[in-house]
Formats: sequence, structure tokens, C-alpha cells
Amino acid sequence: MAAKESVHEETHKVGADQLIVVKGGSGKPVLVLHEELGYPGWMKWNEALSERRTLLTPLYPGFGRTPLANWIMNIRDLASFFARFVREQNLAPIDVIGFSLGGWVAAEMAANDPGIFSKIVLVAPVGIRPPEGEIKDLFTVPALIYLRESVRDFASSKEFGALYDGGTSPEQYEAFEDARAETARLAWQPYMFNPSLPHLLEGTANNPTLLVWGREDRVVPVSAAQVYQKSMKNARAMVLDGCGHRPEVEKSEQFIKEVQNFLG
Repeated sequence: MAAKESVHEETHKVGADQLIVVKGGSGKPVLVLHEELGYPGWMKWNEALSERRTLLTPLYPGFGRTPLANWIMNIRDLASFFARFVREQNLAPIDVIGFSLGGWVAAEMAANDPGIFSKIVLVAPVGIRPPEGEIKDLFTVPALIYLRESVRDFASSKEFGALYDGGTSPEQYEAFEDARAETARLAWQPYMFNPSLPHLLEGTANNPTLLVWGREDRVVPVSAAQVYQKSMKNARAMVLDGCGHRPEVEKSEQFIKEVQNFLG
């Protein structure tokens, strides 16, 4: 059976709360943490990695289908929630891939408990204030404009139209607004970064980490990669030319090759 045909949703209990997880593929599990606009859908890179790995993508509480958990008040709370899920499912240590906001969540999980992960892939993560430039404000433009500006050239990005099923249905508009509202609740002040995170990440020195960034990222300036790499002593940065905030879509072949080689 093709991997995409096996993709399905599972519902788990984490304490008193529900968590919906998109599951697909076969083999050793990988935790996938999605971005600030929500789960973007099953893409080419998911299909490729799922041939050898089981991808587990939790849908964040309040971002759509997973019910809101009012006690989750910040990104560190969300990270602790997912850490509990990983422990209770006996998944630790697990490999993780985190995208943008999901990269921040993964970094907070690692800072709190480095042993929860074996290998870490962070794709243009927020969470650290860039020494040069500013993290793009999600709330100054409509979600679709933010989505378009997340790539260098959306017209020439082969998979861009597949993100969020095109992003134009009434249901997807509503999901975007749910995600934006919950992102604001969790990451508004300070906007999209934790001042203590660089110091806390110094405890992750034993975690092999791959940082993936587009050199022309207009959402999270590539300068933030320097801080992540300095804080995470076992981190390697891969910066892709001609690429914006979505290497997994804009440079999918290179992204797939590098991530597969890194995870092994």
C-alpha cells in the first residue's frame, strides 16, 4: 500500500485533554511539529520519508480539530504537553522535525529534557530573536498573504498550491484564523521568541541537530541560525540559496536527501 493511502488520524488522551495525531508511513517513528498556520497537509517530503519512517504529526490544541486546552498558556506549556504524549506513548527517545513555530516547540522540549530526542531537525525555527532583522509579524497581513510571502516565489514553487489544499476554502480560512488566534495567545509577548531559550539550549550538547534555512527567508531571518548553532553545540546548519521559509517545499529534493541522510 502506498504511504499516502495509509495516512490517518488517531485520537489520544493526554491527561484530561484530547490530541489528534496524523499518522502515516512505516518504520521507526518521527515526531513532526507543524508551523504557526497549522498542519499544511501531506506533501512530497512526507511521502518520501514515510517510505522508511512512521510520521506522527500532532495537531496542536486550539489550531483546528484538536480541542483548545485553556491551561496551555505559552510555548513551554505546549512543549510540556507534547513531551507527556511522547513519554506516555513510550516513544522516547524519538527523532523530531520541527517547522517554524514547531521548531520552537521542539527546541523547548529539548531544552527541558534532552533525552526525549535522539536526533533533531529544525526547519527555520522561530523561538530565538534574530541578531539581524526581525521575525515577520503574522498579524499585519491576511493569512494567505503571509503564506505567499513564506516562499521566495510562490508562482514557481511546484508544491505551493498544494499547501493547505490551496488555502482558499471557507473551512481553511476558519482554520487559519483558529491557528492565528492560538499563536497570538501562546507567542505574542515577546513576539515569537523566548529570551532564555539560547541559554537553556546549551544543555542539548549531545543531541545531533540539523538546522535547515532558506537564505532568502522573509519570515525568520537566517541570522537566527547562528544563535541556534552556537547554543546547540552538536548542531550543523544547512542554508539553501534561492529559498525562502519553506525548504521542504521550495527545495524538496535537497531537503529530502539531507534529512534522510541525517536521520539515517
